Amino acid sequence: MTRDTAARLDHALPDPGLRAAILDAADAAQGGCVSHLSDLVRQPSLLGEESSAQALMAERFAALGLEVDRFDIDEQAISRMPGFSPPVLPGAYAGRENVVGVHKPREAKGRSLILNGHIDVVPAGPAELWTTPPFEPRIADGRLYGRGAGDMKAGIAAYTAAFGALRTLGYQPAAPVYLQSVIEEECTGNGALACLHRGYRADAAVIPEPFNHSISVAQVGVMWLRLVLTGTPAHVLDTSAGVNAIEAAYALAAHLKALEVRWNEPSCRHPAFCGHAHPVNINLGRIEGGEWPSSVPTRCTLDLRLGFFPGQEPEAVRAEVARAVEQARSTDPALSGVGVELQWNGFQAAGCEIDPAHPLVTMLADSHRAVRGGDPELVALTCTTDARFFQLYGDTPATCYGPEATRIHGIDESVSLDSLRDVTRVLALFIAGWCGLEPI
Repeated sequence: MTRDTAARLDHALPDPGLRAAILDAADAAQGGCVSHLSDLVRQPSLLGEESSAQALMAERFAALGLEVDRFDIDEQAISRMPGFSPPVLPGAYAGRENVVGVHKPREAKGRSLILNGHIDVVPAGPAELWTTPPFEPRIADGRLYGRGAGDMKAGIAAYTAAFGALRTLGYQPAAPVYLQSVIEEECTGNGALACLHRGYRADAAVIPEPFNHSISVAQVGVMWLRLVLTGTPAHVLDTSAGVNAIEAAYALAAHLKALEVRWNEPSCRHPAFCGHAHPVNINLGRIEGGEWPSSVPTRCTLDLRLGFFPGQEPEAVRAEVARAVEQARSTDPALSGVGVELQWNGFQAAGCEIDPAHPLVTMLADSHRAVRGGDPELVALTCTTDARFFQLYGDTPATCYGPEATRIHGIDESVSLDSLRDVTRVLALFIAGWCGLEPI
């Protein structure tokens, strides 16, 4: 695509009259959008428990007149693809479906589009800490509360409402559009990878993750690491006779935090992250160990999440971490005699970036300005999203644009309903401009 062509395509939003009609239709869809979001929040679509929420999505896609494609993930097939991450759930993918709504135009004149969202949510934590139960949607002060309300069922509700708003005007996209509801974004991304294996490609992909109306232009890589430390058990009457695996685990974690400090040094940074105070994190997310209060613990398991920059290959990062572990074992007396096993399960996700001048980004920014005024913030994300699969492996430029949400992965997660409405408006304009429209 030449720069001149890209410039022309940047300004393909509908004419002012149709633009106003699309915004009105998106506004009229707000009630149904909030109802859809509430229904989704009621489904506790935790890891391995996504089926009821996916059944709702299949019904919603069918109601929009879309061809519905429901399919299990073929782990053996996707394990041979770049970007695959080892699953963390025993039994993996039996009976766990992706759901895709497929729109086919009468005559493909515009650019094709993937609208992708993940249906899975993270655990709610202690229910008694929530103001109301986490899977009972609550609306208060212009916000909808519940686990997954922001991350990212609001985005899914917004893209379905945006597509539906165009239909109420008697229009449909003049290009193929694929509305994807995928599983397992929160730990591997293999749901999105399975969509690539299924053959889904497009001229662009938008994921309405809850990043407060910003447009993502980069994201870090993420990997999960389990460290299994084995010490020497002993009775506490003589702790010196043993080697405490839990204490050794904390010592080893401190060495890895030192690695994090080095990775964040200015000389190590990717240019997109120069404005971040601390873009790369090694998070100690889970610890389990010991057998008995009066015994020196034999074993301790640490689960960590590591961030790294675009352009770094996961294999190289794993090798650097392994070297840091071995150096710590050979130099730190607290680790003397301790066995350490490294297990790489869950995310093994590379970072990625997109040119801020790409037509996908500039047209999305134009759509944002038409709804909210002013320029959207272009952000480099210190987390990962499924955008990496499309960008790195699917020949499909990808970015994220979604609503304002608070306390995602926390207690009393919520999303702004005004923001949800505006994202629906922006996506409706973007679909019309990117794909073009034809009468139904």
